Order: sequence, then structure tokens, then C-alpha cells
Amino acid sequence: MRTLKKFVLSVSACFVSFVFLFSLLPRFSFKASAADVDVENSASFSTDVIYQIVTDRFRDGDPTNNPTGSIYDDSQWASSSRNNRLYHGGDWAGIIDKIEDGYLTDLGVSALWISSPVENLHLLDPADASETWTSTSYHGYWARDYFRTNPYFGTMSEFQELVNVAHENDIKIVIDFAPNHTSTTSNFAETWNQSRYPDDGALYRDGDLIGKMHTDAATNYFNHEGWIEDWNSMESIQYQSMLGLADLNLMNPTIDDYMKDAIDLWLDMGVDGIRVDAVKHMPLGWQKNWVSHIYEEHPTFIFGEWFSGGITPDSYMSEFANESGMSLLDFNFANATRNAIGSLTGTMYDVHNSVLGTASSFKQVNNQVTFIDNHDMSRFMTLANNTSSSVDTAFVLQLTQRGVPAIYYGTEQYLDGAADPDNRKDMPSFNQNTTAYKIISELAPLRKTNPALAYGTYQERWINNDVYIYERQFGDSVVLTAINRNTSQGYNITDLFTNLPVGTYQDVLGGLKNGSPLTVNEGGSVPQYYLGAGVCAVWEYTASTEDEPIIGSVDPLMGIVGNEVTITGRGFGTVNGNVKFGTTTATVVSWSDSCITVIVPDIDAGDYEITLTRGDGKLSGVYPGFKVLSNSQTAIRFKVNATTNYGENVYLVGSVSELGNWSTEFAIAPFYNNTETIATYPTWFFDVSVPANSTIEYKFIKIDGTGNIVWEGGMNHTILTGSSTDEVFVNWQN
Repeated sequence: MRTLKKFVLSVSACFVSFVFLFSLLPRFSFKASAADVDVENSASFSTDVIYQIVTDRFRDGDPTNNPTGSIYDDSQWASSSRNNRLYHGGDWAGIIDKIEDGYLTDLGVSALWISSPVENLHLLDPADASETWTSTSYHGYWARDYFRTNPYFGTMSEFQELVNVAHENDIKIVIDFAPNHTSTTSNFAETWNQSRYPDDGALYRDGDLIGKMHTDAATNYFNHEGWIEDWNSMESIQYQSMLGLADLNLMNPTIDDYMKDAIDLWLDMGVDGIRVDAVKHMPLGWQKNWVSHIYEEHPTFIFGEWFSGGITPDSYMSEFANESGMSLLDFNFANATRNAIGSLTGTMYDVHNSVLGTASSFKQVNNQVTFIDNHDMSRFMTLANNTSSSVDTAFVLQLTQRGVPAIYYGTEQYLDGAADPDNRKDMPSFNQNTTAYKIISELAPLRKTNPALAYGTYQERWINNDVYIYERQFGDSVVLTAINRNTSQGYNITDLFTNLPVGTYQDVLGGLKNGSPLTVNEGGSVPQYYLGAGVCAVWEYTASTEDEPIIGSVDPLMGIVGNEVTITGRGFGTVNGNVKFGTTTATVVSWSDSCITVIVPDIDAGDYEITLTRGDGKLSGVYPGFKVLSNSQTAIRFKVNATTNYGENVYLVGSVSELGNWSTEFAIAPFYNNTETIATYPTWFFDVSVPANSTIEYKFIKIDGTGNIVWEGGMNHTILTGSSTDEVFVNWQN
């Protein structure tokens, strides 16, 4: 049963307002178009632009909460002599100031991703106390107490004020959240038990000590696997520790419950989204269980950090994106863009191939979060040799491509800086007249009004090493973008075609990148067009109505029976129709022309296609890939003693959808067998999300490199799961 409170909230989750868009074009007079004003819709960020803020470095709005002593550099704000590893004094009050004075609202961003709000380590990191690079926790990634605020950012009431002020200005709040680890416990150059730091990775719950790394023998709240040695091994990456940080054992029931309760606390305060740190370093099974828990009570946009140095996804990344229930930061797009436009070590073909690679690998590509720089890489301005026009070009690309754009604070001010910590310098100014600021302020609102940018298909229209012309289309709405990265050579564009209607179109950027009007003839042909050196232009057509309903996004794309799901797109009509998961009709909570909220109907677990029928009987196309889970989830560590021949791996199958419903095609793993404290050969293990409070039958299988399968003998194993994490250990049955 859903509560009345949740029903009322969901009704407002798809609020749509109508605005009149006046064309600059003499040949067109556009009708009213639906603009997504969806601050109450925390499930979908498709039409949003995110602005990432390192809270400590954005603005000091309240000097009374600044740190004291050795962890604080009290030099003048933005001084070149400031130590970028110490606290600088930025806080939530400073963010509120820049919302209320119009800097962020005029920029057009509709979501703020802020540093982790939880209490962090208050000490200098003793790993390097004698070195020039002594660090503090200003960044938010050395958690101490997930149930209290970082006092240098503000109090709980001040955090609530930030959320309220943001919402009043149609801005969502995204928090950074790092469940993988607490703070530093020892020098990462040594084994974990060779040295011990004063806080020793301590974890507290609202002031009460839960445990420390080196006093953990009886409780097993932490992993004790040493530091990551093999960065190509997912087993090492997931279960060993990073850089001297105390690695939490998320499969421990106390820690599992802790992280669920902690995230509930922040979501209950109105947080709209979660950026999850280091998802590559945590088992998928635990994360899927945690994400499912969130979706039961809080339909929320969740995206994780899966670091990648390539331009296309690998198999592990793709599996995570499709099975975890969360989206990802699009490192592949960032790498391709940084190479093609920043360092000029790549070409526009790399960007194109990155877009194609993600589209072919991910179920819901438009929800991946794109960026051109962030807190873990050099600033784009530095990468581009301080060429501001390259920053401008990269923003045009990012804001018109698929995915949810995230803009790193200060890049719109051409802030420079090499790698950590110099990529986290103080916000230098709040100048609203930079070209980058103006480009964002033009294109960010367009993502609200033209659904092609939020949901549209992608088609490359013209490309060479320097030039990239591509089109996004959703229904009858179209956006065409042309980019020439070469600042010394222009190109004659011939044989260009588009789905823009016949007419002449002005550059949406208003000439900020020297774009000129575009004429489209019958059949979508474009007369020869000269794209000058360094020129970028965006041309768009927004359809006033759609003849048929078109689903753009379904959020979340995973859940249990009874969960709320948001469907966004266009042409739904204003009279309720129906939504089906497969052949089963869902209960409608709210309905508007661009947003519908429904309840997942009582159906078996599995993957479903979603369709909707408008009130006038017109049917949408199929939206694939919604995953219905068997029940509320918990994570189980399955362990088995099994000898294998060379080339064989151990897998798991079972009686529930989460275990493949006995199908070897969907078997879980391959299992791991090379940890210090969890399992070594011939013992194998894997952490899996399965239905809670359920009886599950299962067996293990062996699969060799050629696909041959050997089934375990004997009777099926049986487990009765509880509501929290657990472990089962059996011997292979011959």
C-alpha cells in the first residue's frame, strides 16, 4: 500500500507548465510548447542540466562555520598561494547566495551536485604529514559519520534550507555519497596492518562509535584485503582497498543496514539525486540490493562513478549499467571529447564512435551523465592549453548530445588547473558575461523545451577529423548541431541532409560561436554551407504537438511490484489512457502530456516492454528493458568448495529471476577465488542480489572456455533469505 503522502507527492512529480516560444525566424511562428518544469520529479533527469560543485571551493557564505587550525587555509579567497589540499571555507550558505542572486538560475542549470554532506575526518591525513601534499577531507570522501553533517558546510537545518531554496527556484539537489570506505587508516605504501592512523577509519552513527579498522576482528565491519595491486582484476578492484582508505565490508548486515538507513535520512530531507562514488570498487550484488531499497520509498535519479580511460564501454561497465538499476557518469564520452577538442590528440570520429558504442551497450543511454571535466581530472582549460574557445566548443557538443550534462563549477569561468588538487581551486568569479556562461544559458533551457535533446535519437550527418554535424530527433522535434574544432580552417559542407522542416533557421546560440542561418529545402537538403574556422551552430525545431504518444524515458528502470515509475516523453494527451507492463495494465497515479506516474503492477519478475495508450486510443511504440524484481532485495554471499580443470569457472543458477530462473544463459558470475580473507581456491564466492524473505533453490555449474557446461549433482541447495545480508557455504555435489 502506498501512503497518502506519497500519492500526493507523485501527483506533483510530473508538473507541466506551458510557455510560448517566440521564434527568431521570419518564416515560422511556433505554437505553444510544453516546457518540463520537473523539480518535483526526482526520478527523471532527462531534461536537466547538472552543475557540479565542490562545496568547499565555491563560495564562503558563512565565515562562522569555517574550520580552525592546521586544516584551514585562511588566505584570501582565490589567492594563488592557497593550499588546495586544505579547507577553504565554502559552504551551503554560499551556494544559497548564488541561487538567490541569480547566478545559477540565470545559467539555466536545474540540478546542483554538491560534495558529500556527511561528517568527514577532521584531521590532517597523517599519510603524508611531513610532505607538502598533506591533505584534509574538504572533498567529502573521507566519511566519519553518515548521520551528521560536515560542520564546515553547515548544520542539518542549513542543509534543509539549501534543499528548500533550490526547490523554490526549480533546482534539484544531488548529493555525493560514498558507501565504499570511510577515511584513511594507514599509509597506502605499506600493508594495511603496518601502520595505524589516529582515527583509524572510524565509523560513527550519529555520534556513537560503530568500529575502527584495526579493532575489527570480532565484528568484521571492514575488509582486510590489502591495497589494490591488480587494476585489471575486478576481484581485486572490488574487495581490496584504495590508497590507504578503510574499506567497508558492505556484506556485513550491520553495515548494510547502516548504509540503507543513512541514505534514507538524506532522501527524507528532499534530496533528488545521488551520485555514488567508486561503484567500480563495490560488488554489484550489494549495490543492486541497496539501489532497490532506495527505489521502494524514493524514486530517485542515481548515477555512479565507474572510471574508464577508454572511449567505449567494456563488458563490466555495460553489465553494471544494465543490471545495477543506476546510470553512470559517461567517462567514455568525456575521454573522447577531451581528446578531440581539448588536447587535439583525437578526432571527431572518436566522439562519434563513443556515442555509438554507448548506445549499443546500454539499455537507457540518454540517462548517462556526460561531462568534459570534473574533480578527478585536469581542467578542460588546462588540457586545451588555456584556449577558451575550445571550452566553448566542448560545451556546445556536450549540451546537444545524448545524456544528462554535468558542468563542473568554474569551467564556465575558464578556471584552469592540473590534476588533483589544482583542479579544485576556488571559484574565481561569478561573471555572467563569459562566452561559456552565455552558451550554457542558451542551451540548458533548450533541453527543457525541445525533447530531441532529452530523449532524441542520434544520427551523424557530416563528419571529418575536424567537423562533426549530428542530429537529434524525437517525434517531429529536431536539433541539428554543427561543430568545427579547427580554429584556422573552414570547410564547405556539401550533401548535407536534415529532418528539420523546410525553412530558414537562426542559430540558437545567437552567433556566440559565429554561426549563421541555415536554409533547408524540400527533401531535407541543405544548400552548400560554409562552416568557418572554429564555428559552432545549433538549429532547432520544436513540434507543438505529437500525433502519437512517444515514450522518451522510464525511470527508474528497475523495481518491485508496487514501486512508482515515471514515464516521460511527449504526446501523452491530457486525458488518462493506460500503461502496460507487457500485457498487464498498471495503476495510473498522475497523467500529463509529457509525464505519467504509474505503479508497477502485480506481475512475475523479469524484463518487460512498456507501452502506453493515449486517451484517444493511439498507441505508443515499445520501450524495452524494465526489470521487475522478485521482491524486496537482499545481498547473499554464495560460497562453494569446487575443484576445476584449467579454463573452467564456477557460476550460479537458481529458481528466481535474479538467479536466471535455472537458465544457464543467465547464470551469475564467474565466481572469484583469490582473496586474502574471503576465499581462496578451491573455495569460490560471489555476492548476489536476491529476493529477501524468500525460499530459493540453487545449484552451481562449471563452464569452460568453449562453453561446455557441467552441472552440480545431487539435490538442489535451498536457502531461506532474511531481510539483511548473509552468507551460505556449501560443497560441490558430484
